[in-house]
Amino acid sequence: MSEATVAQVIQIAYLLSAVLFILGIKRLGSPDTARGGNQLAAAAMLLAVVATLVDQSILSYSWIIAGLAAGGLVGLLMARLVQMTAMPQMVAVFNGFGGAASGLVATAEYLRYVAASGGAAMPLDAGISIAAGTLIGAVTFSGSMIAFGKLQGVVSEKAISFPLQRIFNAVLAAGILAVSVLIVIGAPSRDLYLALSAAALLLGVLLVIPIGGADMPVVVSLLNSYSGLAAAAAGFVLSNNVLIISGALVGASGLILTRIMCKAMNRSLANVLFGAFGAAAGGGSGAKPGEKRTKADVNAVEAEDAAMLLAYARTVVIVPGYGLAVAQAQHRIRELADLLSKRGVQVKYAIHPVAGRMPGHMNVLLAEANVPYTQLYEMDDINPELPGTDVTVVVGANDVVNPAARDEPESPIAGMPIIEVDRAAHCLVMKRSLSPGFAGIDNELFYRQQTMMLFGDAADSIGRLIEEVRQL
Repeated sequence: MSEATVAQVIQIAYLLSAVLFILGIKRLGSPDTARGGNQLAAAAMLLAVVATLVDQSILSYSWIIAGLAAGGLVGLLMARLVQMTAMPQMVAVFNGFGGAASGLVATAEYLRYVAASGGAAMPLDAGISIAAGTLIGAVTFSGSMIAFGKLQGVVSEKAISFPLQRIFNAVLAAGILAVSVLIVIGAPSRDLYLALSAAALLLGVLLVIPIGGADMPVVVSLLNSYSGLAAAAAGFVLSNNVLIISGALVGASGLILTRIMCKAMNRSLANVLFGAFGAAAGGGSGAKPGEKRTKADVNAVEAEDAAMLLAYARTVVIVPGYGLAVAQAQHRIRELADLLSKRGVQVKYAIHPVAGRMPGHMNVLLAEANVPYTQLYEMDDINPELPGTDVTVVVGANDVVNPAARDEPESPIAGMPIIEVDRAAHCLVMKRSLSPGFAGIDNELFYRQQTMMLFGDAADSIGRLIEEVRQL
Protein backbone atom coordinates (compact mmCIF):
# COMPACT_ATOMS: atom_id res chain seq x y z
CA MET A 1 0.00 0.00 0.00
CA SER A 2 1.44 3.37 -1.02
CA GLU A 3 2.07 6.21 1.40
CA ALA A 4 -0.68 8.27 -0.25
CA THR A 5 -3.20 5.46 0.19
CA VAL A 6 -2.22 4.98 3.85
CA ALA A 7 -2.65 8.70 4.43
CA GLN A 8 -6.12 8.62 2.87
CA VAL A 9 -7.17 5.62 4.98
CA ILE A 10 -5.95 7.39 8.12
CA GLN A 11 -7.96 10.53 7.30
CA ILE A 12 -11.08 8.45 6.61
CA ALA A 13 -10.61 6.68 9.95
CA TYR A 14 -10.28 10.07 11.65
CA LEU A 15 -13.48 11.28 9.99
CA LEU A 16 -15.38 8.16 11.10
CA SER A 17 -13.97 8.59 14.60
CA ALA A 18 -15.21 12.19 14.70
CA VAL A 19 -18.71 11.09 13.62
CA LEU A 20 -18.76 8.46 16.37
CA PHE A 21 -17.68 11.08 18.91
CA ILE A 22 -20.57 13.32 17.89
CA LEU A 23 -23.10 10.47 18.06
CA GLY A 24 -21.70 9.32 21.40
CA ILE A 25 -21.98 12.77 22.99
CA LYS A 26 -25.49 13.11 21.60
CA ARG A 27 -26.54 9.86 23.28
CA LEU A 28 -25.05 10.98 26.58
CA GLY A 29 -27.90 13.47 26.85
CA SER A 30 -30.35 10.89 28.18
CA PRO A 31 -29.93 8.26 30.94
CA ASP A 32 -31.61 5.69 28.67
CA THR A 33 -28.95 6.02 25.97
CA ALA A 34 -25.95 7.17 28.03
CA ARG A 35 -24.36 3.72 28.29
CA GLY A 36 -24.50 3.24 24.52
CA GLY A 37 -23.20 6.76 23.99
CA ASN A 38 -20.22 6.04 26.21
CA GLN A 39 -19.49 2.89 24.22
CA LEU A 40 -19.66 4.79 20.92
CA ALA A 41 -17.26 7.42 22.24
CA ALA A 42 -14.89 4.70 23.48
CA ALA A 43 -14.99 3.05 20.03
CA ALA A 44 -14.24 6.43 18.46
CA MET A 45 -11.22 6.88 20.68
CA LEU A 46 -9.98 3.36 19.93
CA LEU A 47 -10.31 3.98 16.20
CA ALA A 48 -8.43 7.29 16.49
CA VAL A 49 -5.63 5.65 18.48
CA VAL A 50 -5.29 2.77 16.01
CA ALA A 51 -5.24 5.17 13.06
CA THR A 52 -2.50 7.19 14.73
CA LEU A 53 -0.44 4.10 15.52
CA VAL A 54 -0.42 2.92 11.89
CA ASP A 55 0.73 6.37 10.77
CA GLN A 56 4.21 5.99 9.32
CA SER A 57 5.47 8.93 11.38
CA ILE A 58 5.56 6.67 14.45
CA LEU A 59 9.27 5.93 15.04
CA SER A 60 9.08 3.41 17.86
CA TYR A 61 6.27 1.44 19.46
CA SER A 62 8.16 0.47 22.61
CA TRP A 63 7.18 3.50 24.70
CA ILE A 64 3.69 3.52 23.22
CA ILE A 65 3.04 -0.09 24.24
CA ALA A 66 4.50 0.56 27.69
CA GLY A 67 2.27 3.63 28.08
CA LEU A 68 -0.83 1.73 26.95
CA ALA A 69 -0.10 -1.06 29.42
CA ALA A 70 0.58 1.30 32.32
CA GLY A 71 -2.41 3.50 31.55
CA GLY A 72 -4.70 0.51 31.14
CA LEU A 73 -3.60 -0.89 34.50
CA VAL A 74 -4.12 2.45 36.26
CA GLY A 75 -7.53 2.84 34.63
CA LEU A 76 -8.58 -0.67 35.66
CA LEU A 77 -7.51 -0.10 39.25
CA MET A 78 -9.31 3.24 39.42
CA ALA A 79 -12.49 1.75 37.98
CA ARG A 80 -12.41 -1.04 40.56
CA LEU A 81 -11.21 0.81 43.64
CA VAL A 82 -12.50 4.39 43.45
CA GLN A 83 -15.75 4.80 45.37
CA MET A 84 -18.71 6.71 43.95
CA THR A 85 -18.18 9.38 46.61
CA ALA A 86 -14.75 10.04 45.11
CA MET A 87 -15.97 10.21 41.50
CA PRO A 88 -15.88 14.05 41.40
CA GLN A 89 -12.25 13.97 42.50
CA MET A 90 -11.43 11.43 39.80
CA VAL A 91 -13.13 13.57 37.15
CA ALA A 92 -11.08 16.55 38.32
CA VAL A 93 -7.90 14.46 38.01
CA PHE A 94 -8.93 13.33 34.52
CA ASN A 95 -9.45 16.94 33.47
CA GLY A 96 -6.05 17.83 34.86
CA PHE A 97 -4.28 14.97 33.08
CA GLY A 98 -5.99 15.92 29.83
CA GLY A 99 -4.71 19.47 30.15
CA ALA A 100 -1.25 18.26 31.12
CA ALA A 101 -1.08 15.94 28.11
CA SER A 102 -2.01 18.76 25.74
CA GLY A 103 0.50 21.08 27.38
CA LEU A 104 3.25 18.47 27.07
CA VAL A 105 2.48 18.04 23.37
CA ALA A 106 2.87 21.79 22.89
CA THR A 107 6.10 21.73 24.91
CA ALA A 108 7.58 18.91 22.84
CA GLU A 109 6.73 20.70 19.59
CA TYR A 110 8.23 23.97 20.84
CA LEU A 111 11.46 22.31 21.98
CA ARG A 112 11.68 20.43 18.69
CA TYR A 113 11.35 23.69 16.80
CA VAL A 114 13.94 25.42 19.01
CA ALA A 115 16.43 22.64 18.22
CA ALA A 116 15.84 22.86 14.45
CA SER A 117 15.09 26.53 13.86
CA GLY A 118 18.54 28.06 14.03
CA GLY A 119 17.08 31.06 15.86
CA ALA A 120 14.37 31.87 13.30
CA ALA A 121 10.88 32.82 14.54
CA MET A 122 8.15 30.22 14.29
CA PRO A 123 5.40 30.40 11.67
CA LEU A 124 2.51 32.45 13.04
CA ASP A 125 -0.05 29.59 13.07
CA ALA A 126 2.34 27.19 14.82
CA GLY A 127 3.33 29.80 17.39
CA ILE A 128 -0.26 30.68 18.27
CA SER A 129 -1.21 27.01 18.56
CA ILE A 130 1.74 26.20 20.81
CA ALA A 131 1.20 29.23 23.04
CA ALA A 132 -2.53 28.48 23.36
CA GLY A 133 -1.93 24.79 24.06
CA THR A 134 0.66 25.60 26.72
CA LEU A 135 -1.47 28.25 28.42
CA ILE A 136 -4.77 26.33 28.46
CA GLY A 137 -3.12 23.03 29.29
CA ALA A 138 -1.17 24.44 32.25
CA VAL A 139 -4.15 26.36 33.64
CA THR A 140 -6.33 23.24 33.31
CA PHE A 141 -3.78 21.02 35.05
CA SER A 142 -3.05 23.22 38.06
CA GLY A 143 -6.68 24.37 38.41
CA SER A 144 -7.91 20.78 38.31
CA MET A 145 -5.41 19.73 40.96
CA ILE A 146 -6.70 22.48 43.26
CA ALA A 147 -10.28 21.39 42.51
CA PHE A 148 -9.26 17.83 43.40
CA GLY A 149 -7.74 19.08 46.63
CA LYS A 150 -10.90 20.96 47.58
CA LEU A 151 -13.11 17.97 46.81
CA GLN A 152 -10.80 15.61 48.68
CA GLY A 153 -10.48 17.93 51.67
CA VAL A 154 -6.73 18.40 51.25
CA VAL A 155 -7.32 22.06 50.37
CA SER A 156 -9.89 24.10 52.30
CA GLU A 157 -13.33 24.01 50.69
CA LYS A 158 -13.82 27.64 51.69
CA ALA A 159 -12.97 30.40 49.25
CA ILE A 160 -9.33 31.40 49.80
CA SER A 161 -8.46 34.99 49.00
CA PHE A 162 -5.80 37.58 49.78
CA PRO A 163 -5.62 41.39 49.45
CA LEU A 164 -5.51 42.69 45.86
CA GLN A 165 -5.98 39.16 44.55
CA ARG A 166 -7.98 40.18 41.49
CA ILE A 167 -5.50 42.91 40.61
CA PHE A 168 -2.63 40.43 40.95
CA ASN A 169 -4.48 37.93 38.74
CA ALA A 170 -5.10 40.63 36.13
CA VAL A 171 -1.43 41.65 36.12
CA LEU A 172 -0.38 38.01 35.88
CA ALA A 173 -2.77 37.41 32.97
CA ALA A 174 -1.46 40.49 31.17
CA GLY A 175 2.09 39.28 31.68
CA ILE A 176 1.19 35.85 30.30
CA LEU A 177 -0.35 37.48 27.24
CA ALA A 178 2.78 39.58 26.68
CA VAL A 179 5.09 36.57 26.98
CA SER A 180 2.84 34.60 24.61
CA VAL A 181 3.15 37.34 21.99
CA LEU A 182 6.95 37.32 22.35
CA ILE A 183 6.99 33.56 21.90
CA VAL A 184 4.86 33.79 18.76
CA ILE A 185 6.71 36.63 17.02
CA GLY A 186 10.18 36.53 18.57
CA ALA A 187 13.18 34.24 18.40
CA PRO A 188 12.72 30.87 20.15
CA SER A 189 13.74 30.93 23.83
CA ARG A 190 13.57 28.07 26.30
CA ASP A 191 13.68 30.49 29.24
CA LEU A 192 10.77 32.51 27.88
CA TYR A 193 8.74 29.37 27.32
CA LEU A 194 9.54 28.14 30.84
CA ALA A 195 8.33 31.48 32.23
CA LEU A 196 5.06 31.13 30.28
CA SER A 197 4.49 27.60 31.60
CA ALA A 198 5.23 28.55 35.23
CA ALA A 199 3.01 31.65 35.09
CA ALA A 200 0.15 29.67 33.52
CA LEU A 201 0.41 27.02 36.26
CA LEU A 202 0.26 29.76 38.90
CA LEU A 203 -2.74 31.37 37.19
CA GLY A 204 -4.62 28.06 37.28
CA VAL A 205 -4.09 27.83 41.04
CA LEU A 206 -5.15 31.44 41.64
CA LEU A 207 -8.29 31.06 39.53
CA VAL A 208 -9.63 28.11 41.56
CA ILE A 209 -8.60 28.76 45.18
CA PRO A 210 -11.03 31.71 45.58
CA ILE A 211 -13.97 29.47 44.62
CA GLY A 212 -15.90 27.84 47.46
CA GLY A 213 -16.99 24.21 47.70
CA ALA A 214 -20.57 25.07 46.78
CA ASP A 215 -19.43 25.97 43.28
CA MET A 216 -17.39 22.85 42.60
CA PRO A 217 -19.96 21.35 40.15
CA VAL A 218 -19.55 24.44 37.97
CA VAL A 219 -15.77 24.41 38.31
CA VAL A 220 -15.54 20.74 37.33
CA SER A 221 -17.62 21.28 34.19
CA LEU A 222 -15.67 24.43 33.28
CA LEU A 223 -12.32 22.67 33.71
CA ASN A 224 -13.68 19.86 31.55
CA SER A 225 -14.29 22.46 28.86
CA TYR A 226 -10.75 23.77 29.31
CA SER A 227 -9.33 20.28 28.83
CA GLY A 228 -11.24 20.02 25.54
CA LEU A 229 -9.93 23.38 24.35
CA ALA A 230 -6.40 22.30 25.29
CA ALA A 231 -6.85 19.11 23.24
CA ALA A 232 -8.09 21.15 20.27
CA ALA A 233 -5.04 23.39 20.55
CA ALA A 234 -2.82 20.28 20.59
CA GLY A 235 -4.63 19.13 17.44
CA PHE A 236 -3.64 22.37 15.70
CA VAL A 237 -0.07 21.91 16.90
CA LEU A 238 0.06 18.41 15.41
CA SER A 239 -2.20 19.17 12.42
CA ASN A 240 -4.43 16.31 13.59
CA ASN A 241 -8.04 16.74 12.49
CA VAL A 242 -9.65 14.24 14.85
CA LEU A 243 -7.95 15.83 17.85
CA ILE A 244 -9.21 19.25 16.78
CA ILE A 245 -12.78 17.97 16.33
CA SER A 246 -12.93 15.90 19.52
CA GLY A 247 -11.34 18.68 21.57
CA ALA A 248 -13.80 21.21 20.18
CA LEU A 249 -16.70 18.87 21.01
CA VAL A 250 -15.54 18.46 24.61
CA GLY A 251 -14.89 22.17 24.94
CA ALA A 252 -18.31 23.14 23.58
CA SER A 253 -20.22 20.53 25.58
CA GLY A 254 -18.36 21.57 28.73
CA LEU A 255 -19.32 25.20 28.20
CA ILE A 256 -22.96 24.23 27.63
CA LEU A 257 -22.95 22.15 30.81
CA THR A 258 -21.33 25.03 32.71
CA ARG A 259 -24.12 27.32 31.54
CA ILE A 260 -26.73 24.79 32.69
CA MET A 261 -25.05 24.59 36.10
CA CYS A 262 -24.98 28.38 36.44
CA LYS A 263 -28.64 28.59 35.48
CA ALA A 264 -29.49 25.95 38.08
CA MET A 265 -27.80 28.13 40.71
CA ASN A 266 -29.25 31.39 39.32
CA ARG A 267 -25.77 32.84 39.04
CA SER A 268 -23.57 34.13 36.24
CA LEU A 269 -20.27 32.46 35.42
CA ALA A 270 -18.45 35.65 36.46
CA ASN A 271 -20.18 35.49 39.85
CA VAL A 272 -19.11 31.86 40.27
CA LEU A 273 -15.51 32.63 39.39
CA PHE A 274 -15.17 35.84 41.38
CA GLY A 275 -18.04 35.87 43.87
CA ALA A 276 -16.44 33.69 46.58
CA PHE A 277 -19.77 31.92 47.19
CA GLY A 278 -19.61 29.66 50.23
CA ALA A 279 -16.62 31.50 51.65
CA ALA A 280 -18.00 31.48 55.15
CA ALA A 281 -21.00 30.26 57.02
CA GLY A 282 -23.92 32.59 57.13
CA GLY A 283 -26.06 33.52 60.05
CA GLY A 284 -28.82 31.07 59.27
CA SER A 285 -32.05 31.34 57.41
CA GLY A 286 -35.03 32.28 59.52
CA ALA A 287 -33.11 32.56 62.78
CA LYS A 288 -32.87 35.77 64.75
CA PRO A 289 -29.42 37.42 64.95
CA GLY A 290 -27.28 35.53 67.43
CA GLU A 291 -29.85 32.75 67.79
CA LYS A 292 -28.61 29.19 67.43
CA ARG A 293 -31.31 26.62 66.89
CA THR A 294 -30.95 23.03 68.07
CA LYS A 295 -32.64 19.66 67.64
CA ALA A 296 -35.19 20.79 70.21
CA ASP A 297 -36.55 23.20 67.57
CA VAL A 298 -37.36 20.49 65.02
CA ASN A 299 -39.86 17.66 64.77
CA ALA A 300 -37.57 14.66 65.27
CA VAL A 301 -39.13 11.25 64.58
CA GLU A 302 -38.18 7.60 64.96
CA ALA A 303 -37.97 5.09 62.10
CA GLU A 304 -41.24 3.36 62.97
CA ASP A 305 -43.24 6.59 62.69
CA ALA A 306 -41.59 7.55 59.43
CA ALA A 307 -42.12 4.05 58.02
CA MET A 308 -45.81 4.22 58.85
CA LEU A 309 -46.11 7.51 56.96
CA LEU A 310 -44.31 6.17 53.90
CA ALA A 311 -46.08 2.82 53.79
CA TYR A 312 -49.55 4.34 53.70
CA ALA A 313 -48.76 7.21 51.33
CA ARG A 314 -50.07 7.35 47.78
CA THR A 315 -47.11 9.25 46.30
CA VAL A 316 -43.51 9.58 47.51
CA VAL A 317 -40.79 11.70 45.92
CA ILE A 318 -37.18 10.98 46.94
CA VAL A 319 -34.62 13.79 46.68
CA PRO A 320 -31.02 12.48 46.89
CA GLY A 321 -28.03 14.64 47.81
CA TYR A 322 -24.35 14.28 48.52
CA GLY A 323 -25.11 12.75 51.92
CA LEU A 324 -26.57 9.76 50.09
CA ALA A 325 -23.25 9.28 48.30
CA VAL A 326 -21.23 9.66 51.50
CA ALA A 327 -23.34 7.01 53.24
CA GLN A 328 -23.22 4.71 50.17
CA ALA A 329 -26.98 4.35 50.64
CA GLN A 330 -28.07 4.24 46.99
CA HIS A 331 -28.77 0.49 47.06
CA ARG A 332 -30.80 0.75 50.26
CA ILE A 333 -32.89 3.66 49.00
CA ARG A 334 -33.74 1.61 45.91
CA GLU A 335 -34.66 -1.32 48.14
CA LEU A 336 -36.94 0.94 50.18
CA ALA A 337 -38.50 2.32 46.99
CA ASP A 338 -39.13 -1.22 45.72
CA LEU A 339 -40.87 -2.16 48.99
CA LEU A 340 -43.09 0.90 48.77
CA SER A 341 -43.90 0.22 45.12
CA LYS A 342 -45.04 -3.31 46.02
CA ARG A 343 -47.47 -1.73 48.46
CA GLY A 344 -48.92 0.41 45.68
CA VAL A 345 -47.03 3.61 46.47
CA GLN A 346 -45.98 5.64 43.44
CA VAL A 347 -42.28 6.44 43.91
CA LYS A 348 -40.29 9.02 41.96
CA TYR A 349 -36.82 10.54 42.30
CA ALA A 350 -36.23 14.29 41.91
CA ILE A 351 -32.76 15.25 40.67
CA HIS A 352 -31.44 18.77 41.07
CA PRO A 353 -28.83 19.78 38.43
CA VAL A 354 -26.21 20.65 41.04
CA ALA A 355 -26.97 17.93 43.59
CA GLY A 356 -23.77 16.16 44.58
CA ARG A 357 -20.33 17.47 43.77
CA MET A 358 -20.22 17.19 40.01
CA PRO A 359 -22.74 17.36 37.16
CA GLY A 360 -24.77 14.15 36.93
CA HIS A 361 -23.42 12.78 40.21
CA MET A 362 -26.83 11.67 41.50
CA ASN A 363 -27.82 10.12 38.16
CA VAL A 364 -24.67 8.00 38.12
CA LEU A 365 -25.13 7.05 41.76
CA LEU A 366 -28.70 5.86 41.25
CA ALA A 367 -27.81 4.09 38.01
CA GLU A 368 -25.22 2.09 39.98
CA ALA A 369 -28.12 0.87 42.16
CA ASN A 370 -30.21 -0.01 39.07
CA VAL A 371 -32.88 2.57 39.81
CA PRO A 372 -35.17 2.61 36.72
CA TYR A 373 -34.56 5.64 34.51
CA THR A 374 -38.30 6.13 34.23
CA GLN A 375 -38.42 7.04 37.93
CA LEU A 376 -35.91 9.88 37.56
CA TYR A 377 -37.37 13.38 37.14
CA GLU A 378 -35.62 16.69 36.62
CA MET A 379 -36.37 19.62 38.88
CA ASP A 380 -38.57 21.51 36.41
CA ASP A 381 -40.67 18.40 35.76
CA ILE A 382 -41.21 17.37 39.38
CA ASN A 383 -41.89 20.74 41.02
CA PRO A 384 -45.42 21.13 39.60
CA GLU A 385 -46.31 17.71 41.08
CA LEU A 386 -45.04 18.37 44.61
CA PRO A 387 -48.14 20.21 45.95
CA GLY A 388 -50.11 17.01 45.32
CA THR A 389 -47.42 14.70 46.75
CA ASP A 390 -48.01 12.97 50.09
CA VAL A 391 -44.38 12.68 51.24
CA THR A 392 -41.07 14.03 50.00
CA VAL A 393 -37.99 12.22 51.31
CA VAL A 394 -34.78 14.28 51.42
CA VAL A 395 -31.68 12.11 51.76
CA GLY A 396 -28.53 14.12 52.40
CA ALA A 397 -29.56 17.16 50.32
CA ASN A 398 -29.45 20.65 51.79
CA ASP A 399 -29.05 23.85 49.78
CA VAL A 400 -30.98 22.50 46.77
CA VAL A 401 -34.14 22.16 48.92
CA ASN A 402 -33.71 25.27 51.07
CA PRO A 403 -36.86 27.46 50.87
CA ALA A 404 -34.72 30.52 51.62
CA ALA A 405 -33.70 30.55 47.96
CA ARG A 406 -37.33 31.19 47.07
CA ASP A 407 -38.64 33.14 50.07
CA GLU A 408 -35.77 35.28 51.38
CA PRO A 409 -34.45 37.97 48.98
CA GLU A 410 -31.48 38.69 51.26
CA SER A 411 -30.31 35.08 51.42
CA PRO A 412 -26.94 34.25 49.77
CA ILE A 413 -28.76 31.65 47.64
CA ALA A 414 -31.74 33.89 46.79
CA GLY A 415 -33.12 33.11 43.35
CA MET A 416 -31.47 29.72 43.06
CA PRO A 417 -34.01 27.23 41.67
CA ILE A 418 -34.77 24.55 44.25
CA ILE A 419 -36.77 21.35 44.48
CA GLU A 420 -39.77 22.63 46.42
CA VAL A 421 -40.13 19.70 48.81
CA ASP A 422 -41.79 21.95 51.40
CA ARG A 423 -44.91 22.19 49.20
CA ALA A 424 -45.72 18.50 49.77
CA ALA A 425 -48.10 17.43 52.55
CA HIS A 426 -45.20 15.97 54.55
CA CYS A 427 -41.41 16.12 54.25
CA LEU A 428 -39.07 13.54 55.77
CA VAL A 429 -35.45 14.70 56.00
CA MET A 430 -32.66 12.20 56.71
CA LYS A 431 -29.53 13.92 57.99
CA ARG A 432 -26.80 13.39 60.55
CA SER A 433 -27.26 16.82 62.13
CA LEU A 434 -28.57 20.33 61.53
CA SER A 435 -25.26 21.45 60.03
CA PRO A 436 -25.50 23.80 57.01
CA GLY A 437 -24.71 22.82 53.44
CA PHE A 438 -21.95 24.15 51.19
CA ALA A 439 -23.57 27.60 51.10
CA GLY A 440 -22.93 27.85 54.83
CA ILE A 441 -26.47 28.89 55.83
CA ASP A 442 -29.16 27.32 57.98
CA ASN A 443 -31.99 25.50 56.21
CA GLU A 444 -35.44 26.76 57.14
CA LEU A 445 -36.94 23.53 55.78
CA PHE A 446 -35.78 21.66 58.88
CA TYR A 447 -37.98 23.82 61.12
CA ARG A 448 -41.18 23.76 59.08
CA GLN A 449 -44.29 22.27 60.70
CA GLN A 450 -44.72 19.53 58.09
CA THR A 451 -41.04 18.50 58.21
CA MET A 452 -39.89 15.45 60.15
CA MET A 453 -36.19 14.91 60.88
CA LEU A 454 -34.80 11.39 61.02
CA PHE A 455 -31.27 11.85 62.38
CA GLY A 456 -28.44 9.42 61.75
CA ASP A 457 -26.34 7.88 59.01
CA ALA A 458 -28.46 7.67 55.85
CA ALA A 459 -27.68 4.01 55.21
CA ASP A 460 -28.57 3.04 58.79
CA SER A 461 -31.73 5.17 58.79
CA ILE A 462 -32.95 3.70 55.52
CA GLY A 463 -32.14 0.21 56.78
CA ARG A 464 -34.36 0.81 59.82
CA LEU A 465 -37.11 2.13 57.56
CA ILE A 466 -36.91 -1.01 55.43
CA GLU A 467 -37.29 -3.27 58.46
CA GLU A 468 -40.23 -1.28 59.77
CA VAL A 469 -42.03 -1.24 56.39
CA ARG A 470 -41.61 -5.01 56.06
CA GLN A 471 -43.38 -5.49 59.38
CA LEU A 472 -46.42 -3.47 58.40
